[in-house]
Parts: sequence; C-alpha cells; structure tokens
Amino acid sequence: MATLSDVAKLANVSKMTVSRVINHPEQVTDDLKEMVYRAMRDVNYRPNIAAKALVNNRTQIIKFLILEDLDVAEPYYMKLLVGIARVLSERQYSLQLVTRKSIDIGDCDGFIVTGMLKADTDWIKSFEKPVVIFGENHDGLDSVDTDNRQGTKVSTEYALKVGYTHLTFIGLDRDEAFEYAREAGYIEAVQTQQMIPDIHRMANHSHLASDFIKQHWDNIEKNTAFICGSDRLALGVERGIFESGGNVPDGYGVIGFDGVFLNQVSDPKLTTIEQPEEMMGEAIADMVLNKIKQNNIPQGSKLFSPHLLIGGSTRKIVNGNN
Repeated sequence: MATLSDVAKLANVSKMTVSRVINHPEQVTDDLKEMVYRAMRDVNYRPNIAAKALVNNRTQIIKFLILEDLDVAEPYYMKLLVGIARVLSERQYSLQLVTRKSIDIGDCDGFIVTGMLKADTDWIKSFEKPVVIFGENHDGLDSVDTDNRQGTKVSTEYALKVGYTHLTFIGLDRDEAFEYAREAGYIEAVQTQQMIPDIHRMANHSHLASDFIKQHWDNIEKNTAFICGSDRLALGVERGIFESGGNVPDGYGVIGFDGVFLNQVSDPKLTTIEQPEEMMGEAIADMVLNKIKQNNIPQGSKLFSPHLLIGGSTRKIVNGNN
C-alpha cells in the first residue's frame, strides 16, 4: 500500500507539502497541486478520509438539500453540481443529495440548499450545521446566485436596442427572491423608457407559456419582445408564436434565462441570459467549507454577473444599429 512518503518522493517534495495539498489545497498553487495529484495517481495513493474525519470530529459529508420538484428543475443543476463536486473532492468531502423526506438520514458537516421558499426560512435558520443557499436570499442566510436583476435588465435593454416596441415579461409563479429580482430588472428597464410594465406569471412549464400566447394572440401587439424568467418558458412562448402564425425574430422577439441546454434545442436557438453555473458551484462549495472551518461565521451573499447570449430568437445589432 502506497504511503505519504512514496508520494513525496515521486513528486520531489516534502511529506508536509503533500499533507498540505491533501488537507489544505486552497493554500498551495495549482501547479503544485497537479504535481502531487499526479504522483498520488501514479503510486495509487488514497488518503484515509475516514481517519481524517475521526481526528477532526467531522463526517466529511455535505448534504445538498433540494426543495423543489425535480420535474421542473432546469438542467443547470448538472453544471452546478460539477462545480460543487470539484471543490469538495479537492478537500476530501463527499456530496449527498437529499430531499425533505431524506434529510435526517445520516449526519453531515454542512448543507447546501436550493429551491428554498419563503415559508422554509425559519426551518432552514434552525439548522445547527453551516448552511449556504443557492439562490438570492434576503433573510440573512449566506447565499450564492446570478445577479438576476442585472440579467433581465440587460436582456430588456437589448430588446429595446434592436427595435422591439412592446415588451412583455413572462415570469415564474414562485415565491422566491430570484424571481422578484428578475421582474425588478425588467421593470427598471421599461420604466426608464417611460413604458408601462406588462407582467404575467405561470408555473415553469413550456406548454403553459405556449397556451398563454395562443389564448391571447389577438391582443398581443406586433413587434413585441417577450422577456422570460426561464428558457423553458421562452421555448413555450416561441412555439406559441409560431403556432399562432407569427414569426421570430422579425415579427416578435423571445429572450430566455439560464443558457444551459434548452436554449440550444429550439429553432431558432434562443437568445438568453447565460449563467456561470460551474463557477457558482465552486463558490457555494468554498463558502460552506469556509463556514465549517470558521465555526459557522456568516459569509454574506455573492452574486455573479450573467452574460447575454445572442441566438436567433431576437434581431441582431448590425454595425451598431438594429
């Protein structure tokens, strides 16, 4: 069985350096980590995680608590989990997916929570272990998310820039801070132009957005851009426009929000707000591990700037003009 000394010898570093790479990778350079990890793979060295957990009086487990229905959860979870798992694995932590029903199975050192509603706040605050929320939070809980307000503000301003004269927001009927922030970005952009906001909310299902367009088609102004709270809703809006006899992007525009997968399967491909899911996942993992290390000291909130990804569902800017 390979030892710490074997790794140190092959990597040409001290045993203390190998130990630091294993136990505190954030304190060493990427080049040094890669050199030690390569040596660990070459000699087939496996750190004794159980022994480390016993010494530190920890489980080396983080629970990822999902509080929303997975049938409407967007595919961004996969990229988010990649980022979380990458950081946790470097620190010798395991990730356990749990729901409300399975949250009490086994112990853990901390929680990452997603899909939290307003009604869950007091319950989440009662957790004794460190907690980080994925999603905007205004109730004093540490959190990581996209700057949702900035995202829809950017997309609404783009729709105006390329010449759409009517702007409608199709949002999610959910009592969550991120949804209010997305509406707020749209409202700010249209009110700056002295336009009246036009907001409609529904569950995150494409068929509901499609049905909405078809049911209200006779009252929808030509040259309208639909700013949507998710790519799933945007797909439904786009389909509803086509099935009602409209065309995209010349007659109508559609902009989604997420930019992970669904924007690529539409025809034409959606213009959308793209989120840095893997980077957010890494930040979430760093935050919860810092809370564990620092005896649950609050970390605050971190918002990542989104990016407008131009597809075929809106007009494009040509030579600085629409």
